Amino acid sequence: MPLTERRRVSIVMRVCVGALVASLCIFVDVLGATPMPAQAAQQSSAQNAAARPVGTIKSISGNTITLTTDAGTEVGILVQDGTRLVRVAPGQKDLKEAAPIHLQDLQVGDRLLIRGNLAEDGKSVLAASIIAMKKTDIAEKQAREREEWQRHGVGGLVNGVDPATGSITIATNALGPNKDVVIHISKETILRRYAPDSVKFDDAKPAPLSEIIAGDQLRARGIRSVDGNELTADEIVSGSFRNIAGPITAIDPGTSTISVQDLLSKKSIAVKITADSQLRKLPPPMAQRIAMRLKGAPLDPALNSPAPAAGTPRPGDTSGGAGPGGGRPSGGGDLQQAISRMPPASLADLQKGDAVMIVATQGTQEAKITVITLLGGVEAILEASPKGGPSTILSPWSLSGAPGGDAGGPQ
Repeated sequence: MPLTERRRVSIVMRVCVGALVASLCIFVDVLGATPMPAQAAQQSSAQNAAARPVGTIKSISGNTITLTTDAGTEVGILVQDGTRLVRVAPGQKDLKEAAPIHLQDLQVGDRLLIRGNLAEDGKSVLAASIIAMKKTDIAEKQAREREEWQRHGVGGLVNGVDPATGSITIATNALGPNKDVVIHISKETILRRYAPDSVKFDDAKPAPLSEIIAGDQLRARGIRSVDGNELTADEIVSGSFRNIAGPITAIDPGTSTISVQDLLSKKSIAVKITADSQLRKLPPPMAQRIAMRLKGAPLDPALNSPAPAAGTPRPGDTSGGAGPGGGRPSGGGDLQQAISRMPPASLADLQKGDAVMIVATQGTQEAKITVITLLGGVEAILEASPKGGPSTILSPWSLSGAPGGDAGGPQ
C-alpha cells in the first residue's frame, strides 16, 4: 500500500477511534461514570445489601425499632450514632422542609421510611437515614380529609357514564327517594378505583373514566351546584362491590368466616372478616327509625330521620340524647356519620340467625369475598324491604375512614 494511502487510512482510523472514545465518554457521563467490571460487581453487591423498608412502628427497645412493613412482615431497624432522623408532614413531596428529630421523638404507630443496609444476620437493617411521619400528623390529615369529603362530597350508585361530556350520573344512596346527581370531571380531577380484592382505601389506584361502569359505587368530592343536582369533581373514588343482606346461617370463628342467606340472590354466600373489615351493630331504636323511614314515615327535619318518641335516643346516640362525646352527630343526622360513631363490633358479637347488611369486595373468585363493612341489628330494616334493597344504603367507605371515613385513609 502506498505511503499516502496508509497515512489516509491511519487518519481515518484515528478519527473513528476518537469519535468512539468521545461517545464512550458521553455514555459514561450519562450513567454517572459507569465503573469497570470489577467495580460494577462490587457496586452490585452493595446494592443487593441495600434496604428501604416502609411501615409502621410496632415497638421500640433501646436503639432498635421493630417495624411492621406494608407487606405485613416485621423487621428490626438498628439506629446507629450516625443515623439521620427527620420528620415530614403527610403529603410532603420532598425533604426541603423536613425537620430533624431524635430517636426518643418516635412513637409506636408512627410511619417510617428507612434507608440503609442489611445487617450481617440478613434480617435487620442498619439505618443510614429514617424519614418519619408522626401518627398524630396522619390522624389530623385524615380528619381534615374526612371533613372535606363529608362537607363537599356525594356518593351513590352509578347510573351512567358519558365519556363525550366527561360526566357521570349517580343515584344518591341516602335514605328516602333516590336523587340523581350529575358528576362533571375535568383534566384536573383525580380518579381512583378500588382493587377487586381490597378493603383498603390506600389500595385504590389511579384509573381512567372508562373503568367506571353502571352499578359501581362512587364517591365524589368537589363543588356542588346551588340546587345540588350537579357537582364539579376534584376527586372521585369508585369500585365494584357486593351488596349482601340477610340472616347469618353459619359462623366459623377459626377462619373468621360467616355465611349469609342473601335475600336478593336466594343463595348462601360465605364472606371473610379481616382485621381491616369494619363491623357495627345498630341499636334497636335506630333500626326501627330507619325502617320507618323506608316505609315513608314522617321525618324529623332537624335530623332528616323519622321523628323519635319522647325520650328516644336520636341517631348516633347511645347514651340517651347525646351522641358520642356529648353532642349530636354532625351533618344533621347523616346516616353514615351516625353509624361511623358507633362502637366497633366483632365476630364474637354476631350469632347465627342475626340479620346483617354487608358491603364486600367483588372478589376475583367466589371464595375471595371479603367484608368491607358489616352492619348488624338490621332485622327491622330488612322486614321493611324483604327484597334486600336496603343493603345499598351502605357504601364501602361508610363505616371507616376516607372518603367520608375509610379506615387507613389516604396517607
